[in-house]
Amino acid sequence: MHADHGIDAGQQVACLDAVGHALGGLEADPVGIVSRAEGMVLGDREAQRLGLGLCWAALAALVLSGWTLPPDLLLRRLESRYPALSADADVQRFVGVVVLGGALTNSRIWEAYQQVALNEQAERMTAAVGLLRKHPHLKALYTGGIASVPPEGRTEAQRARQFFDEMGVDPKRMLYEDRSRNTAENATFSATVPSVDPRQPWLLLTSANHMPRSMGVFVKAGWNVTPYPVDYRNDGTLDWLDFSLDDGPRDWRLVLHELLGYYVYRWNGKL
Repeated sequence: MHADHGIDAGQQVACLDAVGHALGGLEADPVGIVSRAEGMVLGDREAQRLGLGLCWAALAALVLSGWTLPPDLLLRRLESRYPALSADADVQRFVGVVVLGGALTNSRIWEAYQQVALNEQAERMTAAVGLLRKHPHLKALYTGGIASVPPEGRTEAQRARQFFDEMGVDPKRMLYEDRSRNTAENATFSATVPSVDPRQPWLLLTSANHMPRSMGVFVKAGWNVTPYPVDYRNDGTLDWLDFSLDDGPRDWRLVLHELLGYYVYRWNGKL
């Protein structure tokens, strides 16, 4: 007894007709069939060459991104714009220090573990604590809301309050602004905090590479600020042979973020 493969006589006839049509076409136009086949092969070869070229270009970009000299040169230019205040600088004339947000990890980490969590810009927070301990007359204004879209979790100001409370800073010396989403709004909204007079002398504390843009927007907004740069990434020396797939891309990200932000702010009239 023969197995039934599910193909009836009509289907067999249709299959034979299709095969015959294909063979007839090959017999009728063999050159056309060969030309189309060659075109497909050539097209595949061109696609392969393009793909290989893109792979080499991506590899070259990856290697070049690990060369730390170019981003270090740009970081050095940004960070040297405003020199650091000496450790024994007289700050008696200042009423306080404006601390820009950006040093806190996302709110989900804080909420998940109920712990303070700082990122690689942590010096913005630790240097502020050091200033307040060393100079008891200073007050601090921390500025930072929620920069994520859509906004979620606690504001930076709320998380900063937890940090400064845990560091033992007197809450009476702290002021918080929790609406700003960027540097320009830091300057604008901080000026509206009760008991804050931007015409009085303030220190402005942020990362050294971020200081040129920050000083520009705060002065434009009418603040009387003196830069207090922290969080330096360049020690002033340059190594032509230094290569790191960790430091290089990270420094490029910092540099491009600041340069793009600076020129966008200039174009928008915020500087």
